[in-house]
Amino acid sequence: MEKHRRVANAEMGGSSPRRVKQARPRRTAFLLPSLFTVGNILAGFYAVVSVLQEQYGYAAVAIGLAIVLDGLDGRIARLTGATSEFGLQLDSLADVISFGIAPAILMYTWGFRDLGNLAHMSAFLFLICGSMRLARFNVQAQDLRHFVGLPIPAAAGMIAALVHFVKIPPQDPMIQALLAALTVALALLMISTLRYPSPKQLHLSGGKSHLAILVMGLLVAGIVWYSEQLLIALAGLYVLSGPFGRVSRSVSCPWKREQGKSPAPRIGTE
Repeated sequence: MEKHRRVANAEMGGSSPRRVKQARPRRTAFLLPSLFTVGNILAGFYAVVSVLQEQYGYAAVAIGLAIVLDGLDGRIARLTGATSEFGLQLDSLADVISFGIAPAILMYTWGFRDLGNLAHMSAFLFLICGSMRLARFNVQAQDLRHFVGLPIPAAAGMIAALVHFVKIPPQDPMIQALLAALTVALALLMISTLRYPSPKQLHLSGGKSHLAILVMGLLVAGIVWYSEQLLIALAGLYVLSGPFGRVSRSVSCPWKREQGKSPAPRIGTE
């Protein structure tokens, strides 16, 4: 009897130590995406502090760093299986700071604060539309192929790339008015229904992974040596991809419908 009890205990309890060992990396894995999210918050805070000190270039770089960290925390969470509701809410709060408040203050202070109430309204519209974009992203079912509306990191990246490219604050009232109009346009694009490509569909695995690594290497080298020109070009192309995609689909859809129609049968005798 005692022998059978030892065997049963060994079979039932032998797997429990392994279960405990497997659970420990799981708990620590939940901390890794949160560390990147905290880094995102820190970058957004540093961007705001840099704007207050009139170090606009540092603020633009900090927003760019926040974009990188924001992309890494979600990808790491999916790879490690450490996604959680807490991480989702923390990530949204971090995005409001780094991609809502920080770029709005940066564009307002650097670009058009001399415009008075128009400057206030333009910067606030960017912030409120970015917050609405995040709220819609959290409640809607996600499609890995595209985003609905301009993602708020892309809108913030456009502002950061513009400041990084121009550097010197504009003094011409006409240019300031154009910057205010650009800010309003980015705000409206965020709450639009335009489709934007999602980077989640990019994979390094597969038969063409070497080409993806080559492109990434060239991209990193280009950012190191030609960061001003390359970043403004990439940001501008991505922002314009939504409207251009809508126009191209509206032009091609009627043509496809005409092609899909079967010819009407002819009535009569030959």
